[in-house]
Amino acid sequence: MAKNIVVVGTQWGDEGKGKVVDWLTEQAGGVVRFQGGHNAGHTLVVGDKTYKLNLVPSGIARPGVRCYIGNGVVLDIAHLLGEIAQLEAGGIEARSRLFISPGCPLILPYHAALDQAREAKKNAAAKIGTTGKGIGPAYEDKVARRALRVYDLFNRAHLAEKLAEVMEYHNFVLTRFLDAQPVDYQKTLDETLERAEAIRPMVTDISAALYAAHDAGQNLLFEGAQGTLLDIDHGTYPFVTSSNCVAGQAAAGSGVGPGMLHYVLGITKAYCTRVGGGPFPAELPIEREGTPGYQMSRKGREFGTVTGRARRCGWFDAALLARSARINGLSGLCITKLDVLDGLSELRICTAYRLDGKIIDLFPIGADEVARCEPIFETLPGWKESTYGLTRWEDLPDNARAYLDRLETLCQTPVDLISTGPERQETIVRRNPFAV
Repeated sequence: MAKNIVVVGTQWGDEGKGKVVDWLTEQAGGVVRFQGGHNAGHTLVVGDKTYKLNLVPSGIARPGVRCYIGNGVVLDIAHLLGEIAQLEAGGIEARSRLFISPGCPLILPYHAALDQAREAKKNAAAKIGTTGKGIGPAYEDKVARRALRVYDLFNRAHLAEKLAEVMEYHNFVLTRFLDAQPVDYQKTLDETLERAEAIRPMVTDISAALYAAHDAGQNLLFEGAQGTLLDIDHGTYPFVTSSNCVAGQAAAGSGVGPGMLHYVLGITKAYCTRVGGGPFPAELPIEREGTPGYQMSRKGREFGTVTGRARRCGWFDAALLARSARINGLSGLCITKLDVLDGLSELRICTAYRLDGKIIDLFPIGADEVARCEPIFETLPGWKESTYGLTRWEDLPDNARAYLDRLETLCQTPVDLISTGPERQETIVRRNPFAV
């Protein structure tokens, strides 16, 4: 019987989902992206080649695997075509295996212009840290029922009329409120029509395709972008992304019923990071050489795949993970970047917070309460030995195993996988999600 797995980030994104999805895809017939846009960054290392993907599902590196972009994704066609060209230059054929929902809302040049102009107008304390790629404004248009969707591309007259109407509105906002330059209508229309023809062969009913694949006995992977604490409803609002990043969105964002989702794998680093603004209770300074934060930042190469910005780093936050486990209904965890902690004499885990004179052991909702949290830590001994590239649980240092066991207990979720390096084979399997 076919089994379908949802892979989600459990922190603030950047947990290493791309490598894990690529590894799991060996046992799958298809990979589905169900939310977000090209603000997500997934890095794949295949042999001597590295691919940085934003829209194309990570399973594309596996020959014969079909990749689906669901209706929950906001789509920048120009960026998608650039990713396809990158893959083709590396010898990976993508066009015949990539399928796009006609329901995807489009990201067009005025969305990015709005995104950047708004962020520029805010004072430093109010900046969200958006990537400026237009994701938020595109989701706003979707909710306001003025979005252009993929299915609008193939009726020229209808597209031209709809585009003129929405651009009149957005150019008014750009020029009269944000003091920015307008976006040219004719150029936008001509470029959009040209790119539409390039993706026309890939447009298909994703919901129907997924049910057909499932009925044919294929395992499917549903790949989330960003992380749970960036979810528009459940994250540290307003320092969040503009979509739902949690496991439940896999159904709505691809057109399948919740009963089609059999196992939820939460990806988490062995420590914690986030990019951009917003509260981060377990944060460490990363500037001073010889400190744990510096080691996490440098050894972990903690720079954003999309933005290139240095990621903020901190100790593992088990109270945060407890919240993520509940929201997503996690079946198991995959711990990534364990080797980054090699050599530290001691490790700390945030197990609870002091908030307004009370001790709580569950991450609060909303940025204001999180910002007032004082972390409470417990300390465990570190290890000197290298964990890089190990493939067996028994080969891990005793203290590394004790650390992982403690995370498992605190998060009340089994650690099923441990990623010990970027390559596919650098993975410890305690329980195979497809066999659970």
